Amino acid sequence: MNDSSHPFWSSCGHDRLARNARGWLSPTDAYWRLWLQRPELALVEESCAAEQALHGALMETPTRAVAPAELDAFEDADARANHRLFLGFRDAVIAAGSLEAAYAGFFKAGAIQIPPLFLDLVVQALVCRLLDGETDAWQWRAAETLFRRQRVRVQEGRVLSGDSEVLDLLNETGGLGAVGRLLMQSGATLPETQIEVLGDDNAQRYLRSRAGNGRFNFVLDLTHEIQNELPHGLTLTMTRAQSGLKALAAVLEKWVRHFHGVEVKIQPESRVEDPSWRWHVGLDVESTALLNDLYLGREVEPERQQRLISLFRLTFTDPQHMRADVRGKPVYLGLAMGADGLLKLKPQNLLLNLPLANPM
Repeated sequence: MNDSSHPFWSSCGHDRLARNARGWLSPTDAYWRLWLQRPELALVEESCAAEQALHGALMETPTRAVAPAELDAFEDADARANHRLFLGFRDAVIAAGSLEAAYAGFFKAGAIQIPPLFLDLVVQALVCRLLDGETDAWQWRAAETLFRRQRVRVQEGRVLSGDSEVLDLLNETGGLGAVGRLLMQSGATLPETQIEVLGDDNAQRYLRSRAGNGRFNFVLDLTHEIQNELPHGLTLTMTRAQSGLKALAAVLEKWVRHFHGVEVKIQPESRVEDPSWRWHVGLDVESTALLNDLYLGREVEPERQQRLISLFRLTFTDPQHMRADVRGKPVYLGLAMGADGLLKLKPQNLLLNLPLANPM
């Protein structure tokens, strides 16, 4: 996959997956062993004899069948529940034959039984597959939004997206962990911790920061192109050399191609003026509800409209890949933050809701 001498985001196990004939990712024993070493499943000092025995057996043979009695013997209820969740996930992936098939199947089944953490780790591994060999730092940072919740802020006219977990931790501890939390509780003043906005001057540093588990501490600029209204009805558009929105669009194009095997072009749009608007897909819960209301002609409060970060125009390179009733029409995508400023992309929406002639 990627050069093993420069590992990155290793916690998701992308470097322990094999590619099948279709190019999709199949789990190996090493992949499952990595899961067994996660904090949710790893042995601790208090682990009982039954948990130690099963954990050792799974480390030896990660795909072995586990009898219900082996889990029932666990003394700790949380450990028992965590292992049940893991084994259900493991068995679903093995039965599906690949991470991609399993991931799509989880959502087609209706009620999701897989923990969100598991789904995010799967998407992270898939992102590494999609961007294999990619040197554009903006695409890598934009891809983080597919599996990491973002906190979006509008600052001096710029729409900035940062990792919510990192930003919240900095607010609580000043970036100094438990010691910082204690100092802040005592009223001490902590040195300001800087979060960098990804730019030309630090793009290579960002790429290096992915080593290991990554730090997720670079902010992505999601500001639209700047338009200045000139006399005589002319509009001057100043294109941003490096756009987080364009980078996200490029990642989503790869996502659609990888799962559906079709080529699409996705372009950020600041507004939609289309009287024949026929199809839309929200990329998150907020934009889904917002686009539905706008499509149905319902009044949308200005404050809610302001949560819309961007629209995107998706077109199929070959219209024959679309359903006949909307063939040749654009598909509009929406991206919006909640009232709390949080953004959680749902990349599965592009697996389930595109108007494909031959859906998955």
